[in-house]
Amino acid sequence: MAAEGSNVDYVGLLFVYGSLKRGQRHHGHLRGADLEGTASVLGLSLHDLGPFPMAVVDPTGNAVVHGEIYAITAEQLDAIDRFEGVPRLYERQLHPLRDGREVWVYVGRARQVRYSPTIASGCWMESNRHQPTARKRKGQSQH
Repeated sequence: MAAEGSNVDYVGLLFVYGSLKRGQRHHGHLRGADLEGTASVLGLSLHDLGPFPMAVVDPTGNAVVHGEIYAITAEQLDAIDRFEGVPRLYERQLHPLRDGREVWVYVGRARQVRYSPTIASGCWMESNRHQPTARKRKGQSQH
């Protein structure tokens, strides 16, 4: 899957749906990866864990998660596995896209999200709730 004329050896496509997306706080972990576009994965539901989301297999098979796809190298995939806490926090699984391509997705377990709200839209975007709050200095008010 290496780009024509490139010395980079890609090992696959990675689907990201949370803090690794463009404009999000951990996107820097994808530095050097090639953005292939946006896509949706059917059969996963998205849950809000506060500072980050977690996708889990949807028992109905009807839920969808929206995100971005990146062409990645083995070295990048290993680094992102460490960042995502594989296999302790997430499992990295292959899932099909509607166009037939397969993508790696970091998927949690149903027990991990049993008390977390589902994101019905399937699209996680950091809101003010997900941003680190500025620390107040003594004697300063925060407006």
